[in-house]
Amino acid sequence: MKKIVVVGNGMVGYKFCEKFVSQTNSKSFKITVFGEEPRPAYDRVHLSEYFENQDAKALEMASRAWYEEHGIELITNERITHIHRSSKKVSTTKDLHYKYDYLVLATGSSPFVPNIPGIEKKGVFVYRTIEDLEATLAYAKKIIGKSKKAVKAAVLGGGLLGLEAAKAVMDMGFEPHVVEFASKLMPRQLDTRASKVLQEKIESLGIHVHLSKATNKILGNDVITGMEFGEYDKIDVEMLVVSAGIRPRDELAKTCDLKMGVRGGIIVNNRMQTSDPEIYAIGEVALYNNMIYGLVAPGYDMAGVAVDQIVGDSKERMSSAIDMSTKLKLIGVDVASYGEPFMPVEKGYSIIYENKTKNLYKRINISHDGKKLLGGILVGDASDYNMFHQIYLNGLPIPEDAEELILGSRGEGGSSFGSVLDIPDAAQVCSCESVTKGDICCLINEGDCDNLGDVIAKTKATTGCGGCKPMVVDLVNETLKSQGKEVKETLCEHFSFNRQELFDLIKINKVKDYDEALNLFGEGDGCEVCKPALASIFATITMETPNKQVAIQDTNDRFLANIQRNGTYSVVPRIAGGEITPDKLIVIGQVAKKYDLYTKVTGGQRIDLFGAQLHELPLIWKELIDAGFESGHAYGKSLRTVKSCVGSTWCRYGMHESVTFAIEIEDRYKGLRSPHKLKGGVSGCIRECAEARGKDFGLIAVDGGWNLYVCGNGGATPKHAVLFAEQLDDETVVKYLDRFLMFYIRTAGPLVRTAPWLDKLEGGIEYLKQVVIEDSLGIAEELEEEMKGLINKYECEWKQAIENPEMMKRFKHFVNSDDTDDNLVFVPMRDQKMPKAWN
Repeated sequence: MKKIVVVGNGMVGYKFCEKFVSQTNSKSFKITVFGEEPRPAYDRVHLSEYFENQDAKALEMASRAWYEEHGIELITNERITHIHRSSKKVSTTKDLHYKYDYLVLATGSSPFVPNIPGIEKKGVFVYRTIEDLEATLAYAKKIIGKSKKAVKAAVLGGGLLGLEAAKAVMDMGFEPHVVEFASKLMPRQLDTRASKVLQEKIESLGIHVHLSKATNKILGNDVITGMEFGEYDKIDVEMLVVSAGIRPRDELAKTCDLKMGVRGGIIVNNRMQTSDPEIYAIGEVALYNNMIYGLVAPGYDMAGVAVDQIVGDSKERMSSAIDMSTKLKLIGVDVASYGEPFMPVEKGYSIIYENKTKNLYKRINISHDGKKLLGGILVGDASDYNMFHQIYLNGLPIPEDAEELILGSRGEGGSSFGSVLDIPDAAQVCSCESVTKGDICCLINEGDCDNLGDVIAKTKATTGCGGCKPMVVDLVNETLKSQGKEVKETLCEHFSFNRQELFDLIKINKVKDYDEALNLFGEGDGCEVCKPALASIFATITMETPNKQVAIQDTNDRFLANIQRNGTYSVVPRIAGGEITPDKLIVIGQVAKKYDLYTKVTGGQRIDLFGAQLHELPLIWKELIDAGFESGHAYGKSLRTVKSCVGSTWCRYGMHESVTFAIEIEDRYKGLRSPHKLKGGVSGCIRECAEARGKDFGLIAVDGGWNLYVCGNGGATPKHAVLFAEQLDDETVVKYLDRFLMFYIRTAGPLVRTAPWLDKLEGGIEYLKQVVIEDSLGIAEELEEEMKGLINKYECEWKQAIENPEMMKRFKHFVNSDDTDDNLVFVPMRDQKMPKAWN
């Protein structure tokens, strides 16, 4: 039996073992794996998740039992010190010796720590292993616990890992600062404009960014107290996490004279062989095509090539073109780049879409003949990444008007991409596990799999970086649908139910909170998808406010305000129907002057107050509530406004009293949580001054009553509402609205507005009329009673918050201090103020 020694038990070392044992002749080999760390291989890509639960087991790639089951000897906590090529054996720190026929070096990389004076001081950490994270957490707990002021910590490096580390530092309770040598964040993946959009977004979340900073010295005696960049340029920090890049762990190869790169790394050929043909190098230690590839997908491909070479399939070679496309969610912000993100003008054209109000940036690079997608960048919304990636990889045709790829199809309202089934079978969907579209569809078409879980178990797709998951889900669903099978769309990996099923389960079982729901119907610890989705479900069943389960709310609901681009918040009191008395206008003006807030009338006919700091929110709301205002729910997935014209009260064309009816409807549904935001409009005649047909529900006065329209919206994909019923009296309007809204709340998916919900509703508007008007399901009375129950339970959540000292505790900038954020900078603008623009 031939012996294989694998040095390194990281993700790539484990993948080598996994691919090897799947070979038919693997039993002819004996594999021994050495790992320096005390535990089996774990998922380093998702290392930041360790901060959430400190559960190392949850990151494990495979248990020790898996290695034993496959006859692999796993030796952890043991380092290889020498390779003896002439005798084909390795020595360990315990002076043990192991012979090999084939040696696989998967030693990976180590963090690059710049040679800065003082870098060895206490309080300086790297971000690479679970042990690194445990040491950082222990230190953070010690210094934060001692201080009564906000404690600053810095991350050296503004790349992928650096920004992940910054989020972790923030979650520990520090005031986080990112220090980057380059003039922009993520310099390898993003162009300057995309980087600015990302910077603006993460600064709005409270992370301070310092660009073009070369650190001269780490300040302090034994313990770090700051970082110096120049004679008068420094910041005070009490902890530093270094995340400034990686260096290949190639020291072992140097001891046995393997051929090395000038700047490090073990040189390999396209068979993954080193200068010694019986020694292979894979992953971040391998120098292939004069490059070290820091992504997991090329490492997995290298592992596969090495396996094939050792078992005798000598035809397999590593591709010369390595795809460096990547998609990540950094600090809750989608970031992706693919192909050639920085394409020069001589190779093609770029089309760029930027929306600063929503922190969105999209760039696509097109060939000169307009027929090929060559690459691009996405920041803020990467939902189209998988399809862009496939179009780029497979040279798929693009629309004649290429701008439709990022701006959407005009006129028809359809997708510019077509069906996911249109991509070729050979298209590689999961780069980490080399899974093609054909692999996935074949498993389903041949009856080997009939759901997503089975496909993942068989192919391992989505288990690497996870960026391919949306496309894998679409492929599974569309293939099942093509077979006439019912497709079950689950909420996320923690709940095997869709929103509608969870709504029913929680309601029928009278579940009280998220933890109970997770215990009864889910698994794991939950995620940023299921937590706010269940928060919405609880609110629409019991009318509970976000004050009850704060931890599962998204950021805006957690602080009952919309966070703005400089980290301040907006305040929007309800002004039902747009009607307000002079006395209330004066109060808003007085509050705005007192707290120096920028004021603007919104499109929903109310007044938005910008620039409030977190600790000021309760103070501002106390004054507004004392004057008779209530929350306007501008931050929630709930009813926002019901816009109205002045109607027959003042307008000579008005046919009905639109303001009164708009106020009645807005007061009726205020505070109502729903899958997405809701907006209404009431126009007093067909001139439509309230733009009612651009709303989720709209009323237009006509002879004989009101015409009711439903399922419209403005925004990026505007859609006119559809005529639902004609010449209704006030009472019937309210009855139909109760039924319509409750049916939507019960059946729509998370974050689906009424227009796309109607598009997907089988039977469309005619079916909706049957349910709501004709009561075809026999649930009309039940829907009305449910809505009545919710309306009767309404409470203003800001009134709740300011009257409860425990609820008030969350309105602080720092978890351990009452300090305010003194880094905010405003500049004058037309007798008011605005956040200082980014340089």
